[in-house]
Amino acid sequence: MRALADASRIRELMRALGKAARQPTSVYLTGGATAVLTGWRGMTVDVDLRLEPDHELLRAIEELKQRLDINVELASPEDFVPVASDWRARSPFIERMGHVSFHHFDLHAQALSKVERGHDQDVADVNAMLERGLVNAASIWAYYDRVKGELFRYPALDRSALERAIERAFGLRP
Repeated sequence: MRALADASRIRELMRALGKAARQPTSVYLTGGATAVLTGWRGMTVDVDLRLEPDHELLRAIEELKQRLDINVELASPEDFVPVASDWRARSPFIERMGHVSFHHFDLHAQALSKVERGHDQDVADVNAMLERGLVNAASIWAYYDRVKGELFRYPALDRSALERAIERAFGLRP
């Protein structure tokens, strides 16, 4: 098992990815990486990210995981729940290093995917997002209304169960 990743280790990975990229690339951090860099959690087990385009840096990630002793997962909210078509524009910019622009994946999509998963750490993360004003009940319900028409693409998701989970996390629809 690799070491936990704190903000300095995540930034070290970001710098290394910036050096490795030979063409413009966007990296969207999600999950624990967002939590750590935003400051509501001190560490994460792995750095979840999405690469666009993904071909070039995939080879670099394998080497960087070993060299930096850090877990990296190719995962984003879109793997679990529908996301808004404008998720890229909604993804807060972090910084640019070399040819790589780093962003936090759309925070509403992250919150929705965490609510859907419902693990203790996910619930704590959603509460931290609420406390920091990164999301709120009205904006989450509005986001859900935008994406719920795409739930058919996720046959494992149960619409009623997801809506109950949103109610538990954010309260009844305003």
